[in-house]
Amino acid sequence: MAANERVAGAWWRRPLAELERELATDGRGLTDRKAAARLKRYGRNTFRKDRARPLVLEFLLRFRNPLVLILLAASAVSAATGETASFVIVSLLVLLSVTLDFVQERRAARAAQALRDSVAVRSRVERAGSAREIDVTLIVPGDVVLVSAGDLIPADARVLEARDFFVRQALLTGEPYPVEKRPGDTPDAGDLADATGAVFMGASVISGSARLLVARTGEATAMGAIAGELDRAPPPTSFEIGARRFGLLIVRMTLLLVLFALLANALLGRPWLEAFLFAVALAVGLTPELLPMVMSVTLAHGARRMAAKRVVVKRLSAIEDLGSMDVLCTDKTGTLTEGRIRLERHEDAAGRESERVLELAYINSAFETGLKSPLDDAILAHTHIDIGRWRKIDEVPFDFERRRVSVLADEGAEGSGRALVVKGAPEDILALCIDYEDGERRLALDEAARARLAGRLDELGDQGFRVLGIAWKPVPGDHPHAVVDDETGLTFCGFAGFLDPPKDSAAEALAQLGATGVEVKVVTGDNEHVTRYVCARLGVTVHAALTGADIARLDDAGLQAAVEQTTLFCRVNPAQKNRIILALKARGHVVGYLGDGVNDAPPLHSSDVGLSVESAVDVAREAADMILLDRDLRILREGVMEGRRTFANIMKYIMMGTSSNFGNMFSMAAASLFLPFLPMLPVQILLNNMLYDVSEVPIPTDRVDDAEVLRPRNWDMRFIRDFMWGVGPVSSLFDFLTFFILLKVFEADQALFQTGWFVESLATQVLVIFVIRTRASPFASRPAPLLVAASLAVVAAAALVPWTPVASYFGFVPPPLSFYGVVAVMVATYLALVQWVKLRFYQLHPAA
Repeated sequence: MAANERVAGAWWRRPLAELERELATDGRGLTDRKAAARLKRYGRNTFRKDRARPLVLEFLLRFRNPLVLILLAASAVSAATGETASFVIVSLLVLLSVTLDFVQERRAARAAQALRDSVAVRSRVERAGSAREIDVTLIVPGDVVLVSAGDLIPADARVLEARDFFVRQALLTGEPYPVEKRPGDTPDAGDLADATGAVFMGASVISGSARLLVARTGEATAMGAIAGELDRAPPPTSFEIGARRFGLLIVRMTLLLVLFALLANALLGRPWLEAFLFAVALAVGLTPELLPMVMSVTLAHGARRMAAKRVVVKRLSAIEDLGSMDVLCTDKTGTLTEGRIRLERHEDAAGRESERVLELAYINSAFETGLKSPLDDAILAHTHIDIGRWRKIDEVPFDFERRRVSVLADEGAEGSGRALVVKGAPEDILALCIDYEDGERRLALDEAARARLAGRLDELGDQGFRVLGIAWKPVPGDHPHAVVDDETGLTFCGFAGFLDPPKDSAAEALAQLGATGVEVKVVTGDNEHVTRYVCARLGVTVHAALTGADIARLDDAGLQAAVEQTTLFCRVNPAQKNRIILALKARGHVVGYLGDGVNDAPPLHSSDVGLSVESAVDVAREAADMILLDRDLRILREGVMEGRRTFANIMKYIMMGTSSNFGNMFSMAAASLFLPFLPMLPVQILLNNMLYDVSEVPIPTDRVDDAEVLRPRNWDMRFIRDFMWGVGPVSSLFDFLTFFILLKVFEADQALFQTGWFVESLATQVLVIFVIRTRASPFASRPAPLLVAASLAVVAAAALVPWTPVASYFGFVPPPLSFYGVVAVMVATYLALVQWVKLRFYQLHPAA
């Protein structure tokens, strides 16, 4: 469909006759042949076309990670130079990590698709002169659709015929209450909410029935225009930015060290091929090649734990983003509140709780047969009142011009006779009253009384109540019908106040999130008074509020300055929600967004982690990174903790790898300058690296200290770099001490030197994990048993390999037994010194 036809709002301002000419229809439905031709022309009636990439391409795109590219380049060089073992080991590690990531996200995608398939909708249309049910995706422009109470509007359409036709379109406009739709042109309609002669995809029919002429389908609908924003590439998430920066840091360090080693060995006159292989081995040794796999395994482990809590993780890295989240933006209705309106106040003109007000409201709602609004349901659900002695005579139905409904009822011989009971907009009800009840008395409604009641109405509004006025008047027993003219000379009885009550679990969940460093901001289409009241009930401190009108006056820089201190964003449209998310991200926050409506799709797409629920509309579930099968904020708190545990374990590997690996590889490059031989052969470096990697495989299962999950943590390149420069030199210091002992004490030749340093470097490199894995004392934080077993087994293997038959293949010789005693003392001293350096480092970096 042409771009100008897809502009939301252009078609529903035009006269119906003009629209019928454009669609080549007379409003009597299409033939099967015409429908098939239009389906081919306009496409299926879906929010988005299927743009799924081939599986092979999806898999290959996961190799774009800088760390993966470094490892692939190094393994390719190894293969070209005959180092088959290195090529196989590195390639298998890379393939395993990428495959784990791919399989987990495909599994989540299938779960999300199953959710979509479970809510497939059908609709009734007039085709070839008869009504039939078809899948909503087959509806085309020009179709005539029949809808009634309980149906969803399947496409954007004009109303041809209507009978008491009310729809709820809050998903698009944010209006919490039903609106009436009727045939007629609306050339001056300012926005969707003003288009009384049109209905829009996604709205639900509350009462009545209608015949509709479909004008726009699929991506050309108002909902499709919002869904189309999902085609834009979302801003990079916190996890993606951090991983990319870390990859570039490693690339820079690797290139510098490799170039240094290559140039130094060339200047010393060593063979170019030998120098080149040594440099390649250094590159592999410095690169934390297990990191992609550690990330994938750790995130997959977190996804399984989340699945047990009934959360579908669509994007694996969203688990880490959830842990790093420091701002959660959420809608109000159905998330912080029950999504179900409840009667909270029924008070008389003096502000006292009144059973009389409740009884009259109950009679009106029970006998009403027109539009049953959520307010009527709330009155009837509040308490049961026996009105068996009352008999309905007639009613004047609700309409949006009068904004009230009147019921004529008779109490019979037991009571005082016949009465007209009226409820509606309080301002209009008060205008029709001449007196008011005060207990058993009826007093004149003079100006002072009107001013007092108007003030009370304002007070209720400030407290977030939606208010109805309740009035009545006696009528003669022979009065046969209720008419609009009867709604005069009424007696005011009191006010009924309604709230969408906060969820019982929401206050606890918000307090827990706040205690763990996550600030909650409410982003809603509802008004400020109601939202402030809900926040007060939930214990949310409101620092400031902005409305959609305020946001419209701010440029991006002004909005970025305002969002920091603002807690409430009220009466906002989808585009403004998206601007709020982007402004918070521009301020350096990691932002989560929880929403379920069509108008939530853009912010879900732009946030670091988008959260939706199983009952959400398709487009919201499509944009979300996680889907909550239970609508409970307490699950989010558990997800945040899981994300932080995941990030903490990933950081253990990164901090150990960058510090220990860097120290050892720097020592090796420096030693090559003064030794007459290579400090370690390329094949020995690769064996060292492989055994080291095996010891770190259990890291995803390791326990995490409570202190690590108290506050959000994010990728901090300065912190990682400083830790590398702080701890790395300690490793190098002990390496040089080992060189001295081997050369001067044991008078080692090339084979003994390389064997001795292999044993020492691997022991220090592996065992330092027990110091680095916690900020506290290694003895105060228990590691996972599997990590202990793997680490000790690798150290034992390193000590024993020189005594095995394969030693000659790697160029090892058995060292003197006394050397192992020296290594034990050096390792203990090394770990103690690293512990001291670590404590000093955290004193200087308390916020890290």
